[in-house]
Amino acid sequence: MSQVMFDLDVLRSFSTGIALGSYARAADRLGRSTSAVSAQLKKLEAQAGTALFRKAGRGLELTDAGETLLAYAHRMLELNEEAGAAMRGADLQGWVRLGLQEDFGETLLPAVLGRFSRAHPKVRIEAFVARSAELRERLELRQLDLALAWDTGEQMTAHGERVARLPLQWIGPRAPDALDAPWWKERERRPGARKSKEPLPLVLLDAPCPLREIVTAALDRAGTPWRHAFTSASLAALWAATSAGLGLSVRTPFGLPAHVRPIDRTAVGLPALPQMSLMLYRAQAAAETPVERLATLLLEAVRQHVQLESAQLH
Repeated sequence: MSQVMFDLDVLRSFSTGIALGSYARAADRLGRSTSAVSAQLKKLEAQAGTALFRKAGRGLELTDAGETLLAYAHRMLELNEEAGAAMRGADLQGWVRLGLQEDFGETLLPAVLGRFSRAHPKVRIEAFVARSAELRERLELRQLDLALAWDTGEQMTAHGERVARLPLQWIGPRAPDALDAPWWKERERRPGARKSKEPLPLVLLDAPCPLREIVTAALDRAGTPWRHAFTSASLAALWAATSAGLGLSVRTPFGLPAHVRPIDRTAVGLPALPQMSLMLYRAQAAAETPVERLATLLLEAVRQHVQLESAQLH
């Protein structure tokens, strides 16, 4: 049996179409005709030896084989780009100081820093994990070159680029038996009730925290009594308290650990929450090459993660 050699150009068309939700848009993005992209997809199915798509209404969706190949396509394209970057930047030298919030430490740092260090072994990276206020302060003092943080609406001299806009969600424990407290049972029985005997217990970061103000203001407007059940400076501690059923937390869906999950707010009468903008801040508008290279990898990783989260929700 002859060995299959997948064409990276074809895989790029395949993955771009899925990411954009349309192969017509993918053709436009890649500078090809729609018929050329269609021919590439037929070639890809022939190489795979199985159907990659099935009809879904007026459109197409991936088969199980298509989902599997898409995961490999992402890895192969990333490796190809990494190899090219390594050749172009083998002699790149310098220092990059990166700041980011705890939400992104475990989700992004290992993959992004691993790719960067393999491609640019002579560049030194200093990573710093902190809350948004401290990251802003360090950027203003030029103690960081890059920072990935939530936009809190405060004016900054750093140069910001919006990476994504994500909804805030009510977060509860994954295990069903963790929510057997009276405050939860009452809300399940009377989700539309504006007043409850049991104030809603909140699990939030300690002050100062802009998210605390957003959450409590939304509850006050809805006439929902609340109390602080658990506060901490550590996001990991919040997840532990939430998974134990001490109360509900609030965060975006980015980087949620496996032992917590978003709660359907309408089922228990909780107010809607706004969206948050995720920003990549640069200390300088014209950053040095190592800084820009790491910024590019961060942007790619975040956007890919957001696309995967969105696909899973739908």
